[in-house]
Amino acid sequence: MPLKSFRPLTAALRFTSLNRDEGLSDKRPERSLTESLNKTGGRNCYGRLTSRRRGGGHKRLYRKIDFRRFDRLDQTGTVIALEYDPNRSANLALVEYAAGDKCYIIAPKGLKVGSTIVASNKATTNDFLTGNNFPLEIIPPSTRVHCVELIPSRGARIARSAGVALELVAIENGVATLKMPSGEIRLVNAKCRATIGEVGNGDHNNASLGKAGRNRWLGKRPRVRGMAMNPIDHPNGGGQGKSKGGGGRQQLVSPWGQLAKGFPTRRRSKQTNSQIIVHHNGRKPRGKK
Repeated sequence: MPLKSFRPLTAALRFTSLNRDEGLSDKRPERSLTESLNKTGGRNCYGRLTSRRRGGGHKRLYRKIDFRRFDRLDQTGTVIALEYDPNRSANLALVEYAAGDKCYIIAPKGLKVGSTIVASNKATTNDFLTGNNFPLEIIPPSTRVHCVELIPSRGARIARSAGVALELVAIENGVATLKMPSGEIRLVNAKCRATIGEVGNGDHNNASLGKAGRNRWLGKRPRVRGMAMNPIDHPNGGGQGKSKGGGGRQQLVSPWGQLAKGFPTRRRSKQTNSQIIVHHNGRKPRGKK
C-alpha cells in the first residue's frame, strides 16, 4: 500500500507519512466477528507493572480471525471487503461463503474485492493462487507462503505480519524445509497448512508517525534511556555528564541486568530448537554439522 505524505502546514505534518487507505472499506467491522478487548496497561493480575511503556491509546475491538482455514474445506469464499485492523500491522479480508457465513483472514498482497479463495487438501497446478490454503506437502517448492502452522491443526503461527512471506525450500520424508525472512532455515511437519502469497501492507514499516501524540494513540508511552536515569533507577544510570553508564564503560542492560545487545534470549531447552537447521545469524545449532 503506497505511503501518503502531507503538506508541511505544521511541524508534525512536515515529517508525517502514513499508509494510504486505498481499497480499504470504511464500514464498521462485522459485528459477529468482533469482541471487546480489555487493556492491561502492562500490569499483571496483581496490578504490578511487568511490561513498561504501555498505557492509554484508542479503544479497540478485537477481530476474530480464521487462522485454521480447514473448518471450511473445499468451500469457495468471495472477498467482500478489505478492512483495517488496529490490533496488527496487516490488513484483513472479509470473506463470505456460499452458506452465508463470514470470516476474517489476513489479507495477502494482490487480493482484491471480488476475488475467490478456497482451502483444500487437494489441488491442481492452477489452484496455487494468492489466498488459497493447502497443506505444505502438496505446495510446489520455491513457493512463497504465509500464515504457516507450526503444529498441524493448531492454526497459523508463522508469517502473519505485514509484508512477510516464507519460502518453501523442499519437502522430504514428510518434513518441509522453510526459509524465514530473517534467514533462519527450519523444519516443519509437511501436514501443516499454509496460505499462498505474501502478506499485504508491506509499506507499514516505512510509515513515519510525525509526532509523539500519534504514538500515544497507539498505546505506547514515552521511553527514557537508561543512561539518562539515576544509578538507583537503572544499572546504566549515573556518571559525570554523558557516559556509558555508572561513569565507566559498561554493558547495556535492562533494569534487571539482562544484556540488551548480542545476547540470545531464546531458551536452549525449547522443544522446537531441534527443528532449526540454520539460525538467522548464519550459524548452525550446537551438535549439527
